[in-house]
Amino acid sequence: MLPDHTSAGYSGLPLTLSEAGAGRPVLILHGGGGPATVAGLAGHLSRTAHTITPVHPGWDGTHRPEWLTGIDDLALGYLHHLHDRGLDDVLVVGSSLGGWIAAEMAVRDTAGVITGLVLIDAVGVNVEAEPITDFFALDARGAAEHSWHDPDRFHVNPAGLPSGELARRQANMATMRILAGDPYMHDPKLLRRLGRVHAPALLLWGESDRIVTPAYGAAYADAFADGSLKVVPGAGHLPQIEQPDATTALIDAHLHRTSTRHISVK
Repeated sequence: MLPDHTSAGYSGLPLTLSEAGAGRPVLILHGGGGPATVAGLAGHLSRTAHTITPVHPGWDGTHRPEWLTGIDDLALGYLHHLHDRGLDDVLVVGSSLGGWIAAEMAVRDTAGVITGLVLIDAVGVNVEAEPITDFFALDARGAAEHSWHDPDRFHVNPAGLPSGELARRQANMATMRILAGDPYMHDPKLLRRLGRVHAPALLLWGESDRIVTPAYGAAYADAFADGSLKVVPGAGHLPQIEQPDATTALIDAHLHRTSTRHISVK
């Protein structure tokens, strides 16, 4: 694995990146829970691909510039980072908030750098019949009940956390409020724009997710020009953690299926 490194990308956006493996580039975008929520996924994919896993500015103690106030800023920053490095045939995998960033990147990718998408229980669009749960209004137990298929296993009482860990979580939540709090967890224009995205999009959804339901995921998938939904049994909002084998198997297949290097030209 290459060591973490920091660079100043698009418009001075500070990027803290971990990279590993070789092969097709895969950009892995974490959600509100931070980079630890995709660490296992990144480790798995690095066996067959070149993984690029950033820490979003403002998470886990990284610097967030004052001008960075929206998901669109992150989407442009990551997209320009791919352009600046001359990468192509990129698969973008995003969990929750990271899935929203991936979708925003795809609608702006006029150069066709992104050739595949995996959105895992993503937020980002408004589906009137399936509103996104207000995560900021939930206490720790409520967050566990809404997020996990097995909440008793994953519920953490904040009172038992070390002060440093509690501070990290609170700072991450504060950053998420700034970037995604108003309008809450969505871009009002995104849903209608997804029809212009022709890169195959796989939407993976935990069957027990109550933050964004599988019905929300189905509407999200239908909005893409080439979108499909796969529901992962026995999982909630983070299937890569609750059901890693089932989740990575679906992603591996999409990784291979969508690579332009595997498409023969007749």
